[in-house]
Amino acid sequence: MSIKISLGKLSIDLDFEDILDDLGNSGIEVLPISFEHILKNTTLPFHHRDPFDRIIAAQSIAEKMPLLGADSIFDLYATHRIW
Repeated sequence: MSIKISLGKLSIDLDFEDILDDLGNSGIEVLPISFEHILKNTTLPFHHRDPFDRIIAAQSIAEKMPLLGADSIFDLYATHRIW
């Protein structure tokens, strides 16, 4: 998110420093990157070359949870994309 904000590709209505508190207040947990996610990342086809997006896809697959993102390239991976 911080990279997208700094590139002007994402706009939010609050200070970035306050995001973690707001997420916690909304019941949203930040998912850390685990070794299992990294292992899953090594098996993904190269539909997407962005390393950050690839790890997001790997996390979604490994955790069997939906991926939240607007980029339709995620649809090429074995995950369920919302948005």
